[in-house]
Amino acid sequence: MATNAIDRTRRMLSLVTYLRERPGARVDEVARAFGISQDELISDLSVLPMCGTSFRGGDLLDIDTDGEHIWWYNAEATGSSAGEPLRLAADEATALLVAARAVATLPGLRDGDREALLRATAKLEAAAGESAGASSRLSVTFESEGEVFAVADRALTERRRLRIRYYSPGRDELTDREIDPVRLFAVGHTYLEAWCRRSEARRTFRLDRVASVELLDTPADPPPVEPRDLSEGLVQPAASDPEVIIEVGPGGRWVAEYYPHDTAEELPDGGLRITLRTPDPATLRRLALRLGPDGRIVAPAQLADSAREAARAALAAYDTPV
Repeated sequence: MATNAIDRTRRMLSLVTYLRERPGARVDEVARAFGISQDELISDLSVLPMCGTSFRGGDLLDIDTDGEHIWWYNAEATGSSAGEPLRLAADEATALLVAARAVATLPGLRDGDREALLRATAKLEAAAGESAGASSRLSVTFESEGEVFAVADRALTERRRLRIRYYSPGRDELTDREIDPVRLFAVGHTYLEAWCRRSEARRTFRLDRVASVELLDTPADPPPVEPRDLSEGLVQPAASDPEVIIEVGPGGRWVAEYYPHDTAEELPDGGLRITLRTPDPATLRRLALRLGPDGRIVAPAQLADSAREAARAALAAYDTPV
């Protein structure tokens, strides 16, 4: 079942109560109780130690696991007598109010969530007193990615299909697609994993490349798919993928930082000879154009020839009179 950010937050809040009442709980039993995999549970446990009643020493949740049992060393940190009443400084209250008002304007937000947010904002304004005045003079406008996220999150919760217009940089084109969302996740950028009805396959869409999004009344019905393991990053080339060799000068060393690769050998001029694998080598033509004089594709020869031809065509376009 697809899990969005709100579902995960609710689960983790329930997890805190569950673990406080069960010292030394077994990982497999907790995962089964919450209907998630053990890997998903371990992922949640890695986040919980960053939560607490404050960021002062001892107020963060001290939760750890040996892979078999879960140990909570300061369960009293969330008890009824834990800590002092939360007090917000003026700048903290202002930041919360500005953020709350901005989120409330997102067009894809569910009505119930918007009403709850507005009620909470009103209570915060009353508690902040004079500090709330500064927040009324500030405003935040979300870029289009924020709207896409809100609509996608709603589609996941309501299990509805989306119609999107998506830019594919590899083909330099916009395509219209109907997709059944599976999950939202972030690896550097924010992505939506979905079943694409156009290609009849699982696809991953980067939100900042979604030109438009529409929530449809059609129920989403993606086929069962095993969630991808993203612990090693979004791009995980297979050993069977074609090998590509790129040589870059000192100004192109960043390629080794952004592209998963097998080897990166130092060159005498301070550059690198990078060997990497990709299921679609043609997508690296854009990388070659971007590098310009700072790099070139060495192998395979066909791809190198294709990149040179693309560069010639680009230069010729500049020589054509307008």
